[in-house]
Amino acid sequence: MIELQELEKVYKNGQVALRGISASFKGRVTSIIGRNGAGKTTLMRILSTQLIPTSGSATINGMDILHEQDRIRKNLVSIPQEGRPIGLLTPFEHLKIYLAARGMSFQGATEASQYALKKLELWEFRNSPTDTLSGGMKRKLFVAMAIASGAETVFLDEPTTGLDPVSRLEVWSSIKELSSEVLLTTHYMEEAMALSDDIVFIDNGMIIKKGTINELLMDFDGKIRVESTQPVSGWTRIGNTYISYVDTDSASAYVRKGYSVKQVTLEDLFVRYGVQIES
Repeated sequence: MIELQELEKVYKNGQVALRGISASFKGRVTSIIGRNGAGKTTLMRILSTQLIPTSGSATINGMDILHEQDRIRKNLVSIPQEGRPIGLLTPFEHLKIYLAARGMSFQGATEASQYALKKLELWEFRNSPTDTLSGGMKRKLFVAMAIASGAETVFLDEPTTGLDPVSRLEVWSSIKELSSEVLLTTHYMEEAMALSDDIVFIDNGMIIKKGTINELLMDFDGKIRVESTQPVSGWTRIGNTYISYVDTDSASAYVRKGYSVKQVTLEDLFVRYGVQIES
């Protein structure tokens, strides 16, 4: 479990990244959703003990991020969005070096590496330079490191950014193999829906909505999304599209009038609360 208490971060240039947020993350996989600059990466860096908050506190499985950093780091794996494997090293070498650096014995690192590479279907590529692997396999390699480490908690910052659809599905499959508690950030609504037990919407440094997928979509119970490319009074504007949510029973009437009608997804929560917090 991850507990946040009035967590705040203000950078030296005056930028406020987190605004005193308090929350509990209890799901096996919790997705943090927000726009660029919403505060997602700052929160991940603070929780992974890479950044000191301005005020407030947080605990991970009962360990304080400010006073028990060494214990947290032994039980946590953090994979940043910008993380890249060393091209000349093979997947097998990556894992063994990484596990040895975490304090595992040579034999233990070898056995754990074998297990993780086989579990994620990377075994046949174990001796190939990582430069020769696809983007999806490179990201899977990082997930293999998390599996091999046996860490209780894994942080994944935008794990599938820039990947093609097939590679993205490969990484999703590998994340599902993790037995750890996982906290990930993502821009992709379908990714959050595919992986998450709980979802947290963050914007402007504040948590604006939190819950399971079913709990969050209850906000739109009996509703359907209607879009127009022409201005409509009272509708939400996103770029050149105007959006409203109407009763499902009236959908056919909007179709006859030429409007586009769509089923509600998590994207609609992002639209509703993300836009509202800035307006």
